[in-house]
Amino acid sequence: MAPKRRIAVTVPAGPKLEDTAKRIAWAEANGYDDAWFADGGAPDSLTTVAALAHRIERLRVGIAVTPVFTRSPTVLAATANVLGQVLPGRFVMGLGASSQNMMTGWAGIPYEKPLTRVKETAEIVRSMLAGEKSDYDGEVLNSHGYRQMPLDHTVPLYLAALRPKMIEMAAEVGDGVVFNLWPKKALPKMIEHVHAGAAKAGKNGADVEVVNRFMVLVTDDVEDARQRFRQNFAPYYATPVYNKFLAWAGYEDEAAQIREGWAEKDRAKTTGALVDSLIDDIAIIGSADACRAKLKWAMDTGVHTAIIAPLSQDPAEVQRTFDAFTPQVFDSGN
Repeated sequence: MAPKRRIAVTVPAGPKLEDTAKRIAWAEANGYDDAWFADGGAPDSLTTVAALAHRIERLRVGIAVTPVFTRSPTVLAATANVLGQVLPGRFVMGLGASSQNMMTGWAGIPYEKPLTRVKETAEIVRSMLAGEKSDYDGEVLNSHGYRQMPLDHTVPLYLAALRPKMIEMAAEVGDGVVFNLWPKKALPKMIEHVHAGAAKAGKNGADVEVVNRFMVLVTDDVEDARQRFRQNFAPYYATPVYNKFLAWAGYEDEAAQIREGWAEKDRAKTTGALVDSLIDDIAIIGSADACRAKLKWAMDTGVHTAIIAPLSQDPAEVQRTFDAFTPQVFDSGN
């Protein structure tokens, strides 16, 4: 059965735990379906879920996504065991490779064989969550003799992906796929690879949930919002992972300019590659009606769960953006 369409708030809502609790409470009171945590630095998202779970009454909670290099499969399985108990049937563990900058730069961890690492982590963690005694020898990971009690409710594993090989592996091995920061013309191709990967496992591609974090801002000042996007996300597209993705998506010249500008420490050259038309194909910026129309297109094209991530820290702008996607004003098309 095809997954229902869902609208989610992005969390954490800043460094303070109470701000995240308030955002989740608002989402529950205003008809949102999910809350999805980013996981990169402080506050740690898995710990935050555990800290706030007793205050979450209805929402499904997901992680998009925890890097597989920073926690071992046994730690991930043990953590998912706890979160699956405090949010029975309402917790999704998202796993991904992250980026060279975060893994090697921040954590000092070699960024090697990311696709294999994600796949093997997912296979080991799923077996552990099922209560099986570990007996796994992979290309980069192994585990023997570990066992934990299985849960009454399954914890699904969703895998982050951008380009074809990772997308197909994610759809084949994972229970869902997590996307991020794609230009508009890339999405149909990405959905095709979801279907191809699902078919390898004998699954119907239409049944594989696709989750996406959208950078959104409901605003009258589109140019200002574009400039904010340039400043915040040009560094993303300078990382090898996202730079190669941008080139694969059909923006080879822009990817090359970002890569060169970053190497030359030329910020104007780097940000200048994100021209207005490209930003408009990635971010969702404009009036409430315009933003809803762009999100509706993405959901009609294959995204099931849309995470609304406001492109602002200003409380009024954040609230206006979230307000535009409550069920009272937005029909996701279920």
